[in-house]
Amino acid sequence: MSDQSAIEWTDATWNPVRGCTKISPGCKHCYAETLAERFRGVPGHPFEQGFDLRLVPEALELPLRWRRSRLVFVNSMSDLFHERIPLAYIQKVFAVMREAKQHQFQVLTKRAGRLEDLAPQLEFASNIWMGVSVESAAYTWRIEHLRRVPANTRFLSVEPLLGPIDDLPLEGIHWAIVGGESGHRARPMQVEWVRSIRDQCRRARVPFFFKQWGGVFKSRTGRVLDGRTWDEMPAAFQDAVQPPAMRVDGRVHLAVGA
Repeated sequence: MSDQSAIEWTDATWNPVRGCTKISPGCKHCYAETLAERFRGVPGHPFEQGFDLRLVPEALELPLRWRRSRLVFVNSMSDLFHERIPLAYIQKVFAVMREAKQHQFQVLTKRAGRLEDLAPQLEFASNIWMGVSVESAAYTWRIEHLRRVPANTRFLSVEPLLGPIDDLPLEGIHWAIVGGESGHRARPMQVEWVRSIRDQCRRARVPFFFKQWGGVFKSRTGRVLDGRTWDEMPAAFQDAVQPPAMRVDGRVHLAVGA
């Protein structure tokens, strides 16, 4: 976990849980698993146990020590709604997020059904954004679960985009991120797939953020789509910072109301 991040759509990562298990095709080449398994067996390393799922209670209060306001990606190395994470522990994570009002927390899950099931027992706040991963048209059903969650900001991570999604359900959604898979086994992403989602977002007035083309050498493929980068952010970001267009760690963030 770090108070800085190379992930284009966030500023910091916070991992009160480490490790996960695969549940859908988007998990096949999981970057988090690859990273964690490099350190399996290294004494004293945070990933000494590789990508085995485990709670990290000593990390719970870390965001409270960060004074400068940040966008914080929660569990970049896990999934907070994994079936083996107790409800009581998830509630502790939510309590920290509510207390750390200076930050905007971005919680992302593939386990949308459990998210909806537990939502009535969780206390949301305006600085807690809730999102689901949707890697192909076969998994747009996760969005229906997300829509029924009482989060002020609901977002989609369409990454890695593995196929066309010509009818992306965007009602009740406040932000969409799209990106290709990276790494040596990266599956290809077609420009037409990205354009289709961007155009659907424009019509629905949903802020669109294009993260990367990905591939084996993602630094070479970049993140330019049709001659420009797409860095739109949800209205919650605009509410949290002034002015509505600002530069964070060298990146221009544009806030667009849905």
